[in-house]
Amino acid sequence: MISRRHFAGTVAAASIAGHLSAQEPSPAPDWGGPVIDIHLHIRRGLDADMIHMQGCGVSNANLLSRHDSAEQVREMQAKYPGRFIWSAGTDVTNTQAAELLRAALKSGATGLGEIKSHVACDSPEMRRVYALAAEMNVPVTLHFQEDSKEPGDGFNTGLPRLAAMLKAYPKTTFIGHGNAFWANLSADFDGHTAYPSGPIKRGGLSDKWLADYPNLYGDLSANSGNNGLTRDPDFTSPFLERHRNKLMFGSDCACTDGRGGRSNNAPSSRLAGKCVARETLAVLKRSCAPELFRQITWENAQKVYRIRSRSRS
Repeated sequence: MISRRHFAGTVAAASIAGHLSAQEPSPAPDWGGPVIDIHLHIRRGLDADMIHMQGCGVSNANLLSRHDSAEQVREMQAKYPGRFIWSAGTDVTNTQAAELLRAALKSGATGLGEIKSHVACDSPEMRRVYALAAEMNVPVTLHFQEDSKEPGDGFNTGLPRLAAMLKAYPKTTFIGHGNAFWANLSADFDGHTAYPSGPIKRGGLSDKWLADYPNLYGDLSANSGNNGLTRDPDFTSPFLERHRNKLMFGSDCACTDGRGGRSNNAPSSRLAGKCVARETLAVLKRSCAPELFRQITWENAQKVYRIRSRSRS
């Protein structure tokens, strides 16, 4: 099992390209320093995630994985030393969910997630997850999505009730992600539109909670996070500055190569055929100063996942 110190200590060394023999068709973006993607789902084989990272210029990743992924992660960590940490998820409706997640943490996972089950965010099942995260002192990444077509379609539903959970579990580090979380940046969210467009009305729940609760963080991944950053340019830079200590870059990208290849990033979305990581990093790069960009793409994750770095480059 790789140590957090080793993970962080290797990132300032040279390029990811040395790890793979494949010839790059075009240079990967240079983001000016190491970047950790906190929301990259584990893929089949030992190289697939690294290929994506190589293509979009990301140096490190938190692999969102099933609870039983420890062996594959260890093999990936051995092949690409210092590049990966992982978070463990499972279906929380399984009566053994807490035990499965606890075992994953003991096997090297440094977080829980993505937790994405058809339950309410304040359900007994989720309360057990929040309690475990506090007990084990690890963050938990939560996908919030309200029912879209039929009852039961949603995940961690009832987002307005999350505030009560943030109060009830002050020692739990919550990381918000998903359609409902980022749609609620705007105070006029209608409760069901996955990717709202147009100006953001100030006073939305997610914006307010990031300010009010020290144990809530934001995962800027997926079409939902990207949409929150791009739908109202006048909102973006002040938002990033206002929550500079609470936001972390993630991609949740499904493209194969970090360039949009074979992308199935929601075919009806603005990001069809594109790499979500590239698109969101570009938005962040043009929306904030270099020191804030580094904080959102590296330093905040160091804090939340307790990664100790030996390098400042």
